[in-house]
Amino acid sequence: MLIGLVGRPNVGKSTFFRAATLADALIASYPFATIKPNRGIACVKIEDLAPEFGKISNPREGYVKGKWRFVPFELLDVAGLVEGASQGKGLGNEFLSDLASADVLIHVVDMSGETNSEGKPAVGFYPGADIGIIEKELDLWYLGMLKKAWNVFARTLEAQKGKFEEAIAKQFSGLKVTKDDVSYVVLKSNLDTSRPTQWDDQQLLQFARALRRHTKPMIIAANKVDRPNGRANFERVKQEFDYPIVPCFADGELALREADRAGLISYVPGDSTFEAKKPLNEAQRQALGQISKVLADFGSTGVQEVLNKAVLELLGCVCVFPAGAKMTDSKGNVLPDCFIMPKGSTALDFAYRLHTDIGDGFVKAVDIRTKQAVGKDYKLKHRDGIEIMTR
Repeated sequence: MLIGLVGRPNVGKSTFFRAATLADALIASYPFATIKPNRGIACVKIEDLAPEFGKISNPREGYVKGKWRFVPFELLDVAGLVEGASQGKGLGNEFLSDLASADVLIHVVDMSGETNSEGKPAVGFYPGADIGIIEKELDLWYLGMLKKAWNVFARTLEAQKGKFEEAIAKQFSGLKVTKDDVSYVVLKSNLDTSRPTQWDDQQLLQFARALRRHTKPMIIAANKVDRPNGRANFERVKQEFDYPIVPCFADGELALREADRAGLISYVPGDSTFEAKKPLNEAQRQALGQISKVLADFGSTGVQEVLNKAVLELLGCVCVFPAGAKMTDSKGNVLPDCFIMPKGSTALDFAYRLHTDIGDGFVKAVDIRTKQAVGKDYKLKHRDGIEIMTR
């Protein structure tokens, strides 16, 4: 699974990326500070399973803080997008090709109104315009792929009575579009797929937009809500657009996570409070005091909430623990693994995720909470603990 960070230049994408991953990335107040994409590991925050059994987990990947388990996935921060990217303006072509394998998009938007659509200083800029620009460029990206050899493509489908869904899925396979995705969009769009040669430009755009929204779902990280006009712009944008939108303060999250890593404070990502662990100097007290005010206003910095919503709500994924009777591996580590599984995954899917031989030898699965056996078609639930029995 890959999540892509998108946004116009100089909105705080790289700050959000660093706050989510603590990976090195250039943060600068000028457009296109990011040229090559940054890749890092971010985490979903869930309640750990081990405390239910009076144990403490020893994760092989990710980490545990108190009752919270942080389950890793890959996060990609790409170059800032400008209007005209779908025609190659700015770093458009690279930007779009980098996003091809993303499963969901986090659109970082600057709510302050202090930079314009080109990432340059401004006064009173409306951030909703940025959302419109990103939507348009992503739609045109999909439209461009759809229109490649469209006339020949459409005539061939009609003449040979080909399967529209299969043909479109093949055309968009590089963007991880499946036949089921196309079938869903066709059903929702009410377009006549038996006569694609009759589609006009508006119908092509309608289909491209619907396919993009379904296969690259997007959540808005409303960044810089701490700035003077941030809250007002956030409320306005929330009313105008139907994407999930979360108020964010990426600068504050990065400061908290770095202070926690340095041992100055104790902070769990996504929490509304933190505690000092060491004496702080005046500058540190003032900075953390300002962050506390934002936490009091919004409940959190929003960064972890965005990550959780992207994975668990937009994609509908579930986190599942491989767990035997003793809940330990051969080295005595408690619940060392936790896997993010796609929506609708079954016990058999989980067995194959663990190892091909385990999938091939599947006999049954056991829910470690209830001790009940379940079959291969059992639909996994979030935070399940599952033991796979093989022949």
